[in-house]
Amino acid sequence: IFAHCFTCNKNLAAIRNISRALTQKGIGVLRFDFTGLGESEGDFADTNFSSNVQDLLDAAAFMKAAYGPVELMVGHSLGGAATLRAAGEVSSCKAVVTIGAPFDPEHVGHLLKSSREEIEASGEAIVSIGGRPFKIKKQFVEDLMSQDLSEQIKNLNRALLVMHSPIDTVVGIENAAKIYSAAWHPKSFVSLDQADHLMSDGADSKYSGEMIACWVGKYIEQPEEENLKTDHQVVVQTSEEGYLTRVRTRRHHLLADEPVSVGGTDLGPTPYDYLLTALGACTSMTLRMYADLKQMDVQNIKVHLTHGRIHRDDCLKCEDNQKSGKIDQIRREIEIEGDITEKQRQRMKQIADRCPVHRTLHGEIEVLTELLEA
Repeated sequence: IFAHCFTCNKNLAAIRNISRALTQKGIGVLRFDFTGLGESEGDFADTNFSSNVQDLLDAAAFMKAAYGPVELMVGHSLGGAATLRAAGEVSSCKAVVTIGAPFDPEHVGHLLKSSREEIEASGEAIVSIGGRPFKIKKQFVEDLMSQDLSEQIKNLNRALLVMHSPIDTVVGIENAAKIYSAAWHPKSFVSLDQADHLMSDGADSKYSGEMIACWVGKYIEQPEEENLKTDHQVVVQTSEEGYLTRVRTRRHHLLADEPVSVGGTDLGPTPYDYLLTALGACTSMTLRMYADLKQMDVQNIKVHLTHGRIHRDDCLKCEDNQKSGKIDQIRREIEIEGDITEKQRQRMKQIADRCPVHRTLHGEIEVLTELLEA
């Protein structure tokens, strides 16, 4: 289960990246919105830290009933604090991860400083958090002030991974030190160097997800994937649900998928992405071989490709433009860095058309299909 940060929602880019890294390792993840946020019903003004903890427990109960017992709980910021509180009540939980979490939930109160007096006097106030207005009631503040996680952390009795940025200006790094010190082993710490609190740089959240996936492998059992085997060059296998497809080429394991917009999960390139990859890689390799053979001063070769469908009438190279309908078109742009003449550049363009994959696409192709016994 992934618990998001205060006033965030489950679709935050950082949360998606971390969840994706886990799912790619075969770990199913439930991302959900706390009451009154994102796609969840209810009024945010009536929620508090305790209700967030209850939301987590309800999510764990749902997971157990619908999919299986929860073994890993991850929480970001205040969601991390709520996870520390809730994990002790989820008997199946074996590992807990906090990301930029406060040791003292009341730490979040500093976001309400300018409105604290109004909340105390009127019982509520509209507070701007992250550029969005939220109604905060007095009960929210009082509930935060009543929280003390030290005993929960001490008695957590689960493997704990604390992740925090040393330059986090929202929740200081000292919070990570307090959480780590309060917990018993096994416990680990990973510094999210140079990351901001929301991990707005995608590289930081992807790194976090990869680290979590690697670390948790010691504490939870993951079913072994069926080993794809074939006597051919490539074998692919599509899952029972959706379009996520495993690919094996010799010793290399890959994934293929479709975008979310067409019913996929976007966990891998599309089949056409792989087609363009084959052409682009072959083009770049062929040009490198040619440049090396001719001892040309070429440092870098990039090939940019796009696939689309165009009307036959718009095709510049089609021999028979009188036919109607559309054709497939691949646009290939080649970027060559090096000290070469214009004549050499034009020659490189000609060589690109001679790459084996290019010639295969333009040649006569026969695909033979046979059905095998399962």
